[in-house]
Amino acid sequence: MVEIDGSYGEGGGQVLRTALTLAALTGQPTHVRNIRAGRPKPGLAAQHLTGVLALAQLCAAELHQATLGSLELKFIPRSGAQPGAYQFDVAQAATGGSAGSATLILQTLLLPLAAAGPGSRLTLRGGTHVPWSPPFEYIEQVYLPMLARLGLSATCRLDAYGFYPAGGGQLSAEVLGTVAHTVPTTANAKSLVLKPLVLTERGALRRVSGTALACNLPAHIAQRIANRAINVLRQAGLPAQITPRLARGVAPGAYLWLCAEYEQARAGFCALGEKGKPSEQVADEACQALLAHHAQGAALDPHLADQVLLPLALAAGRSEFHTSRVTRHLLTNAHIIQQFMPVAIEVNGTEGAPGHVVVRRTDR
Repeated sequence: MVEIDGSYGEGGGQVLRTALTLAALTGQPTHVRNIRAGRPKPGLAAQHLTGVLALAQLCAAELHQATLGSLELKFIPRSGAQPGAYQFDVAQAATGGSAGSATLILQTLLLPLAAAGPGSRLTLRGGTHVPWSPPFEYIEQVYLPMLARLGLSATCRLDAYGFYPAGGGQLSAEVLGTVAHTVPTTANAKSLVLKPLVLTERGALRRVSGTALACNLPAHIAQRIANRAINVLRQAGLPAQITPRLARGVAPGAYLWLCAEYEQARAGFCALGEKGKPSEQVADEACQALLAHHAQGAALDPHLADQVLLPLALAAGRSEFHTSRVTRHLLTNAHIIQQFMPVAIEVNGTEGAPGHVVVRRTDR
């Protein structure tokens, strides 16, 4: 059984998600202790428990201590993930509902389902635009296109917006297939073999586009966010096309989404509104994050750098990339991956600074 300390590194839900995804992919029984020990409310929250139960359903896993608030968990897969149509709702894991991230659950389930073959469909209910998780647009415009470069084809669709604290959003996803192949592992599981990635040059900036959205709020909020963002980026020499939009949902919410498309890479940045937060501040947060990344000249934004690490650990060959900022999430993910797989991950760069990452399987 692989023993994982959930307090390692960033000490949050990513440790659990990475460990369970790899347990499902490799068939290795896993014991995670000190779950989310670094958070104000440690243990399994609704979002994490939903991911646990979902993965267990996919691969007929035996679970121990899979309850809300649990500080440890044993996950014992009995088979590889099975293809099919699945529905999961974060709200069902907590009394009174939850805005737990549907996008993080998608990332947890996607690779095991891809290993099972094409044709699986997911319907996930919960938060689609909530703090500390990728918004839907990041999955659609940055994460899935990167997976496509590695040989995994999947699509996603936003069915309803879900903002904190009510949640109530919904997204749908489908695994279309992979140009890669699978190899048998233990417990009748199949592990993906994806294509490696060498991305050290991003090329010239082609365009910056985005959306300023107000849900159940006056139209002038979206317009103010868009106007401010256009002005900030224009002053920095980056003309942008940002569309103000209105939407209806379970609860009010606002955000700015920005996508920077370079010749060889994409980067995404988002800022969320909240009660009492000026529209201009929402715009400034997303714009400053984009400008900080742009100034470094690196190919991958800080979020994609840690999210692509696990798929690259499945690649048949040596991968390398530059990121504009090494994060604790990246360093944590590298450590957890190496507990499950024969892979060497070298992160050249200190936390908070630009970095160069090399991922190399040691068994191929």
